[in-house]
Parts: sequence; structure tokens; C-alpha cells
Amino acid sequence: MKNTKIVDHLVSLAHLDIDAIHAYVQAIERVDVLSIKDQLSEFRADHQRHVNNISDCIRKLGGEPPEFARDFKGFLIEGMTALRSVTGTEGALKAMKMNEQLTNKTYEKALAWDLPHDVRQIVMQNRDDESRHLAYITEALEGRIWEEGDQVA
Repeated sequence: MKNTKIVDHLVSLAHLDIDAIHAYVQAIERVDVLSIKDQLSEFRADHQRHVNNISDCIRKLGGEPPEFARDFKGFLIEGMTALRSVTGTEGALKAMKMNEQLTNKTYEKALAWDLPHDVRQIVMQNRDDESRHLAYITEALEGRIWEEGDQVA
């Protein structure tokens, strides 16, 4: 795969993580359980790290990373997250589960790309973070952990 095609793929992956950051901001604002809010904040930081490390790869391959702004898809994701999160913690977690399913699927597809070894390692590490995010959110929903959590004042 030529560098330009790899760069294009990585730019789309970085955009997805940028969109995820904006969605997490929406969800975190509506969560009223401190432990869940803290966990989602950590996941948001993971997505920021993903944007940074993918942007470094893009630069290394001679490309220009995307600006830290939502694209059209990002506006849709953020809007859906805000809408679903109106119902509070449970709605926010359901919205983020949907978002993380998309992110997980996209990272899985990215591993099929013909990437340089060092870039593949970064994509794999980011994918592992995404799997961890989805596992936590799924477990939180199934266990209804917000019913036992410390409410934020």
C-alpha cells in the first residue's frame, strides 16, 4: 500500500478518535456517578492519546494530520450521544456503547490494512484500548453499576 493510501486511512482513524473525544465530553457531562465519570474521562484521555500517536504516524509518513474538529460524521455521533445521554448515566453509557462498537469495528478493519510494522503496533495498542472501553461499558450496563455508585453532588 502506498504511503498516500496509508495516510488517508490513518487520517480517517484519527478523525474517528476525535469524534469519540467529543462524544465522551457529551456523555461525561450527563453522568452523575463519580466512578463512572472518572472512568469515562480516562477513556476520553485514551482517545486523545490515539489522536496524538496516529498523528505522529501520519507526519512520519509525510502526511498532514486532521485538525482537532468534528467532521460531519462527528456532528452526528456527538448529537446522538447528547440526545441519548439526556436520560442520565444509563443513556450516556448506552450511547457510548454504540460509539465504542463503531470504534472497535473500525480499528479491527484497520488491522487488515498493509501498515508498516511500527504503525501496526500502534493501531493494535489503540484497538486493545477500544476493546477495554467496550468491555467496561458493557459490564457497567449489564451490572447497572450506576444504581450503586456514588452520586456526584
